[in-house]
Amino acid sequence: MVWIPGGEFSMGAQDPPDINDVVGMQATIDSRPIHRTYVDGFWMDRTEVTNEQFAAFVRATAYVTVAERTPRAEDFPGAPPDALVPGSVLFAPPDHVVPLDDHLRWWSYVQGADWRHPLGPRSSIAGKGAFPVVHVAYEDALAYAKWAGKRLPTEAEWEFAARGGLDGAEYAWGDEFTPQERYMANTWQGEFPHENTRADGHARTSPVNAYPPNGYGLYDMIGNVWEWTTDWYGRGHELGSASPCCPAENPRGSAEEGSYDACLPGVRIPRKVLKGGSHLCAPNYCRRYRPAARHAEPIDTSTSHVGFRCIIRGAT
Repeated sequence: MVWIPGGEFSMGAQDPPDINDVVGMQATIDSRPIHRTYVDGFWMDRTEVTNEQFAAFVRATAYVTVAERTPRAEDFPGAPPDALVPGSVLFAPPDHVVPLDDHLRWWSYVQGADWRHPLGPRSSIAGKGAFPVVHVAYEDALAYAKWAGKRLPTEAEWEFAARGGLDGAEYAWGDEFTPQERYMANTWQGEFPHENTRADGHARTSPVNAYPPNGYGLYDMIGNVWEWTTDWYGRGHELGSASPCCPAENPRGSAEEGSYDACLPGVRIPRKVLKGGSHLCAPNYCRRYRPAARHAEPIDTSTSHVGFRCIIRGAT
């Protein structure tokens, strides 16, 4: 783990990256307003939790992830019985241009997809022990953290750590996305979702130390996989009694009641904040490869581009 000294920083973002990029605009609007925030120091995992680390947890505890369990009919009213099978949400790129306002064009629920089988039931993680574990729901991340004697970070803790001491910089390494034409994170190159040029050398996830660390020595705080935080999601930052100029100390996110989203008829699932973007973040789509960016994820959902890392609060 790496010691994050804590301190005050400007949390959030203000201006949309491109007025014509609707998804990118929403990503930045969600991050408003910029406000001064203070967090105490803590220890943070140097990398995202890997397949090897998660496998050790499963061997020690016989834990079964959400994706490996059969969904309960009462949790999904109206769902046909043949759809209630263990599985997870998998990215499947189309082979042609598709509208960007319909994510079902590239996401699908795949029976048998889970952390051991990240690309479906016939795939495996053999030889990928150093890759980030994926297909982990929020409950799974919490279970691992408890077993390891750690916890998940808040959104403020995560963002402070991701900035690596560069307060106000657009990216975790500065204000230029590819300094000296060097890729600093595993993101998407080409036209999302049908064209991936793999200019950075990776089609999907990459080993957790494949890119340079940030100023605090943390790897993959941007790109590779999204990471769970403990904060409930709310549209934009809720400052409460704080203000854009006065620092909020160790803030927490919205109340659970404000995090619900009507994902399915008759189903309301609370959402947590994800941070960091993933290998699917593209210039023409979401642009969420910035420390300030955030995303709402239903707590019962696991996907092929979401993982996590843990922290411990304590002295150096």
